[in-house]
Amino acid sequence: MPALFYIDDSRDDLFYVDYIRRRRKLALEMDCFLTTQAALEALEEREAAGQELPQLLIVDLYMPLHGGLSLIRKLRGDSRFSHMRLGVCSGSDAEEDRSRALAAGADFYIEKPIDLDELFLHWG
Repeated sequence: MPALFYIDDSRDDLFYVDYIRRRRKLALEMDCFLTTQAALEALEEREAAGQELPQLLIVDLYMPLHGGLSLIRKLRGDSRFSHMRLGVCSGSDAEEDRSRALAAGADFYIEKPIDLDELFLHWG
């Protein structure tokens, strides 16, 4: 079963994506985090325990404290996680935000609300 880490400081956005996943009965393991630090710690714990890492991680562009782009840069620079597909999501449709996300190392940029069908296009 494919696995996804989704990081967003909006509980509503996290709830919405999980609700859609459950409603559509998608075979998708999804872990949600309110902070980039919590997600990074969970990744490090999985890696240290020899557990399978998620194939895909999506982080909100605008996060308090440590922003989403900071996490993307950190993961791209760490050989333990550099193979993961990394995405940035935002309510912004500004080309500047999309460019910044891709320049930071994201594989893709998607706008909120997250469309799970579009997400699966970026999976592989």
